[in-house]
Amino acid sequence: MTAPHLHHVRVYYEDTDFSGAVYHANYLRFMERARTEMLRALGVDQGAALAGETSERFGFVVRAMTIDFHRPARMDDWLAVETTVEKLGAATLELLQTVRRGAETLASARVRVACVVDGKAARMPRGVRARLEQSAP
Repeated sequence: MTAPHLHHVRVYYEDTDFSGAVYHANYLRFMERARTEMLRALGVDQGAALAGETSERFGFVVRAMTIDFHRPARMDDWLAVETTVEKLGAATLELLQTVRRGAETLASARVRVACVVDGKAARMPRGVRARLEQSAP
């Protein structure tokens, strides 16, 4: 994966607030789903890893996130969430996520994710790291 990973989301009534715009916290949900789908596309099954059904038990947690809201999304919008691996550390992963409606940027976030085992920071499993390196610049 040399290109950013794309995940599409339809905006439903439940995603909006009283004004008809997407409620700000729902962008976090959209981005979480996109990160999960990026890992799935790389062959990383987070559910199996958390359950100990893979050779190494681990999980990813969001350590930090900075998000900018540029324009509102509205009900029935078809959004693309673009996820790009920007930096890969021994136990951390830094991502850029952008939510777009067509060419228009609606929200963007810098996300730092940490690998954990039993709630403590841990090095990423080699196989997972190798797959993520495929998508890093």
